[in-house]
Amino acid sequence: MTVHFIGAGPGAPDLITLRGRDLIGACPVCLYAGSLIPKAMLDWCPDGARIIDTAPLDLDAIIAQMQAAHAAGQDVARLHSGDLSIWSATGEQMRRLDALAIPYSVTPGVPAFAAAAATLERELTLPGVAQSLVLTRTSGRASAMPPKETLSTFAASGTTLAVHLSIHVIDTVVAELTPFYGAECPVAIVFRASWPDERVLRGTLATIAGLVRDSGLERTALILIGPALAAEDFGESALYSTDYDRRFRPGGGV
Repeated sequence: MTVHFIGAGPGAPDLITLRGRDLIGACPVCLYAGSLIPKAMLDWCPDGARIIDTAPLDLDAIIAQMQAAHAAGQDVARLHSGDLSIWSATGEQMRRLDALAIPYSVTPGVPAFAAAAATLERELTLPGVAQSLVLTRTSGRASAMPPKETLSTFAASGTTLAVHLSIHVIDTVVAELTPFYGAECPVAIVFRASWPDERVLRGTLATIAGLVRDSGLERTALILIGPALAAEDFGESALYSTDYDRRFRPGGGV
């Protein structure tokens, strides 16, 4: 018996990995994260599968479901939205399973920032503009930020920021970032990336807070900030340059 932690992706059912879909179809028990998982994915569960929405459950109750499946010799598909490597609350579940000697596996998923960038049709790292992407958030009820992980610390780099779980404090985000990026720095907010009700707000640090208030958006949105969001006058990567010498395409005359 194995508990299979599966990153279900950002929302669109066809953005899950083939491995993740096949595991869902093979597990007689499925635990899924409430409204964050599209119901269409549950159609892949085998006939007669026990399907449990974990939204109303605490950690003890979730682990109890896994223990019951373990005792019955039943594999579990544990679905989380996005990718499991960030803000998925899988770490604490794995720690509990380790203590109980219950085996598990981890299948990655498409993260929200990647789906948002696809919606915007933008590369977040452009030559000479930004070569790093910072994934961060602000403090919330579920988890506080460590003292050294502040928006201003990351903003000092001037690179692209992907600020999660923070649309409800957009005024704070703007106030902390404007001294580093300037009021005219481009900002994009993607609400429920890849879902049918996806929405996009585009503006600058000077205008985005007003756009958020007018939109009525309060959650499930990703904030992207940085010059790469609107840059057009940027250099081309040397990777595909005619005279770039690399293993599979030796440069001429070298």
